[in-house]
Amino acid sequence: MTSYGTFDFFNVSIPVEFVAVVETNRPKKLNAFNEATHTEFYKIITKLDKDPNVRVIVLTGTGDKAFSAGLDISDAGLLVGMQNGDSSRLAYAKYKHIKEFQDHIGVLQDINKPVIAVFHGISYGLAVDIGAAADIRICSQDTRFAIREVMIGLAADIGSLQRVGRIVGNHSWLRDLAYTAREFSAEEAKANGFVSEVHTDKQAALAAGLKLASNIAANSPIAVQGTKRMMVHALDHTIKDGLEYIASWNAFALGEDPVVAIQAVKAKKKARFSNL
Repeated sequence: MTSYGTFDFFNVSIPVEFVAVVETNRPKKLNAFNEATHTEFYKIITKLDKDPNVRVIVLTGTGDKAFSAGLDISDAGLLVGMQNGDSSRLAYAKYKHIKEFQDHIGVLQDINKPVIAVFHGISYGLAVDIGAAADIRICSQDTRFAIREVMIGLAADIGSLQRVGRIVGNHSWLRDLAYTAREFSAEEAKANGFVSEVHTDKQAALAAGLKLASNIAANSPIAVQGTKRMMVHALDHTIKDGLEYIASWNAFALGEDPVVAIQAVKAKKKARFSNL
């Protein structure tokens, strides 16, 4: 396993070729995020997106208790800071703060490379935001999800309300979760389409995530990243717009990779694609 560098709140490694694992490392806080954590998270993800030797990113959390407990409410500045002064300036400062936080998590959807979230244990609030911005979600049987923000006097504002409904296609279920803040199990998450796989424990889920990532990474990186761009584009465009986009994309993107793939099939060998 290759280490990718030293960070304050994360362990980053390359356990298999072309696959980076980003592990939140705040076990005493149940891997909850404060401002410094999500800022470093953004820097790591953007760095990995620019690395040609990384084709897929896998997200997990240190320890057996939690993927992430969500927002670190002990960091009071996130919730109650900026209370004194002109109301319009305070509002604008809070708006900028929220937008920055949104960008730091939404980067998972914005980057070109696929992201797999592997949940285990407590996966509250921001954990759901992270998963919703990822491409693929799998979990262990002990995972306990929740959209908890209403319990601390907030409407969820980092992406769950906007993304989960589109993922599962069931706004009644989403509103139940968002209004009540109740927990939902791994089985309920799978039954409603939020996760695609449930495994016996964290180790099994992570192993499955790495295998999936490795299978994705074996394909043409320009084809995989193009596929992600098309699917993200389709979220807020018509089918006609999407077909026009993919026609233009493939007209310019069709290069050596299809030739490499066809030659490998004919030779009954595994194709090896160049990095981007």
